[in-house]
Amino acid sequence: MRKAKIIAVANQKGGVGKTTSAVSLCSALARKKKKVLLVDSDPQGNASSGIGVNIRELNNHLYHSYTGDIPLSDVFVNPESKWKLTVVPSSIDLAAAEMELFPLKEREYVLKKMLKPVQDQFDYIIIDCPPSLGLLTVNSLTAAHSVLIPMQCEYFALEGLSQLVSTIRSVKKSLNKELFIEGLLLTMFDRRNKLTFQVAEEIQKHFGDQVFETVIPRNVRLSECPSHGQSVIEYDIKSSGAKAYIKLTNEFIRRQG
Repeated sequence: MRKAKIIAVANQKGGVGKTTSAVSLCSALARKKKKVLLVDSDPQGNASSGIGVNIRELNNHLYHSYTGDIPLSDVFVNPESKWKLTVVPSSIDLAAAEMELFPLKEREYVLKKMLKPVQDQFDYIIIDCPPSLGLLTVNSLTAAHSVLIPMQCEYFALEGLSQLVSTIRSVKKSLNKELFIEGLLLTMFDRRNKLTFQVAEEIQKHFGDQVFETVIPRNVRLSECPSHGQSVIEYDIKSSGAKAYIKLTNEFIRRQG
């Protein structure tokens, strides 16, 4: 029986292209006829709205599955798009889940248990983590097979990376022995900026072939597409941002062997 590969897209630093990368990867995989589930585990709900889900019109979302009210499959949404993609939407209510999970004995395994019954329905499950290292992110890392880390080429990104890697190691040691780093993705790459290349070189030196060859450039279309409820692949497939994410998806699939 086929089981989906689960990838958590994580970085506790905001504004690094985390949600854009999760949405774009999902969209590009779905365009290749892969069955994809996007789990929006960020209370801000940007992945949901960015792929065309109107969360204001929904009665149920990820929070209601976390609290045990309904199975995850009951909150599936299929947004209108050229390619079939299933979304587990989020909303600000999800922020309360961290507090409600805290007293539970196996609080880190809740998302893993929720995903288990639907895992054979998909090729890939992509989890968009919140920009923090709290219980929602730990749940995502515990449920995942691997972590994709988008990061901007700037000095402070390196500082945050060590903290994230430390959390990943901790989760691997105590909660999820299968977990590994899928790859580091350099985003908002500015070829005119010397610091961009210096930071990229530093990351390459420490992580080697774990760094994706594909880099995501700064591109205005990537900033525009969320307000249209579309991934950049749907919004403007000819843009440099869309081409980069399609190239990343091809590299990602090649890495799966």
